[in-house]
Amino acid sequence: MDIVIRPARPEEFEEIGELLVSAYLADGLLSFGDRDPYVHELRKAAHRAEHAELLTAADAGSGAVLGTVTFVAPGTRYAEISGPAEGEFRMLAVAPGGRGRGIGEALVRACMDRARSLGLTGMVLSTQPHTLAAHRLYERLGFRHIPERDWDPVPTVTLWAFACGLEEAA
Repeated sequence: MDIVIRPARPEEFEEIGELLVSAYLADGLLSFGDRDPYVHELRKAAHRAEHAELLTAADAGSGAVLGTVTFVAPGTRYAEISGPAEGEFRMLAVAPGGRGRGIGEALVRACMDRARSLGLTGMVLSTQPHTLAAHRLYERLGFRHIPERDWDPVPTVTLWAFACGLEEAA
């Protein structure tokens, strides 16, 4: 593969925030477009790097940032739905020019590997119901929709929960 998954570097934090905003806007994931309050959260890459593990997918040759994800250990500041033995990932995004190269899958697998290295037995995530391509990726990697864990972070947004056991995951 011609990409490298690694911890994000401080000099990339602003770029990562903008990548997230542009990807979320392009995919219709922000209810109020660029005025959506979540835009502020997406841009807080430096804060996430202090309280979670901010990973970057970079082009192996040029070093260009092509994708990002935040791995969250259970019980930490960015954990939303994880139980005590579950890792969680949030804010997965791939730049439009990097799509179709397996970057999203590589980032998810990196989170799964990180969870295993911490001795965790499961992995969870939240996603919007209409992100069907993402659902297919998650299901291919062993995740299943867990309706009883679906939730509404704000009144206008419903998130579906997906989970997998790491011992049986692909």
